[in-house]
Amino acid sequence: MTLYPVADDVLFAPGGRVVIRTYGVASAASTEGGSRPVAYRTWVTGVRDQPRYWRWGHFEDARRGHRRVLEWLTGRGPQPQAVPLGPVA
Repeated sequence: MTLYPVADDVLFAPGGRVVIRTYGVASAASTEGGSRPVAYRTWVTGVRDQPRYWRWGHFEDARRGHRRVLEWLTGRGPQPQAVPLGPVA
């Protein structure tokens, strides 16, 4: 398994530390074409209903999703919804 970091943030709240990590995950086995599909996720630990996570379809979705999660946690935006994933080709 290979991890591809996208973004990491830490927030300090009255209840403790909240960690937000967004990364891509690819399996170690390559496909016939030589490329490996990457699944992107954002994990939040340190919140009351922990852990919370979101799945993203592409790198840009993950980058924007990480920012939306930060905005939600700091009260500057609504709770984000993960991008729906289509069938795997």
